[in-house]
Amino acid sequence: MNKVLASCAQAVADIPSGASLAVGGFGLNGIPHNLIQALLEAGATDLVTVSNNCGVDGWGLGVLLDAKRIRRTTGSYVGENKEFERQYLSGELEVELVPQGTLAERLRAGGCGIPGFYTPAGVGTLVADGGLPWKYNSDGSVALPSPKKETRSFNGRDYVLEAGIVCDYALVRASVADTAGNLIFHKATRNFNPLCAMAGKITIVEAEKIVEAGAIDPEQVHLSGIFVQRIVEVGAQGKRIERITTRPSTSSGLKR
Repeated sequence: MNKVLASCAQAVADIPSGASLAVGGFGLNGIPHNLIQALLEAGATDLVTVSNNCGVDGWGLGVLLDAKRIRRTTGSYVGENKEFERQYLSGELEVELVPQGTLAERLRAGGCGIPGFYTPAGVGTLVADGGLPWKYNSDGSVALPSPKKETRSFNGRDYVLEAGIVCDYALVRASVADTAGNLIFHKATRNFNPLCAMAGKITIVEAEKIVEAGAIDPEQVHLSGIFVQRIVEVGAQGKRIERITTRPSTSSGLKR
């Protein structure tokens, strides 16, 4: 089956307001920013997102946040977005913070049809005991605290029950896709992208390059096409670096 569509706009056209989205990327690496921009232009609102982080001001999921299109988000790290902070503390945005490894496993579990699992991460903290502020009132009081989670002891150690995550759609970025949806992720872009792709009922991929089915060595496939429904070729343009760090060269005095 050829899963290639002509444009990002076509790929996201049926995403309705209120939809839940698993969105790949880590920091600014591997973000499906073309699909996110197309979704912004399509006008969907009241969205529920699951992603390691919610972009930065003016980039990635940050553009949806700036336009107040996101109602609720689940993630692990939120420290690079001032508008995120403002909306959360003012009671405009509901936020579920999850330990990073737990978030990864919740996405993988959802994609594998596993409804829940036990993990030691978070035992003895508000993650397990409840009380994390998911949403504030405008006066700074807590409007919605996180619930207490079930814990059990296995072999003398306590574990907390975490639920798998399944979303209506997944938006991910791949380095190479074939027309059947088999994907390759280049280096660090193989972060949350495969996991988010697994967790979406309908998974939409923006790929830097698309090749014919069979052109990718099966041993090189990072994610099977069974998880992918739509693909758009976007090229390699538009990449951003989150933090540029240089140091003096030991040989020439030049910076690199």
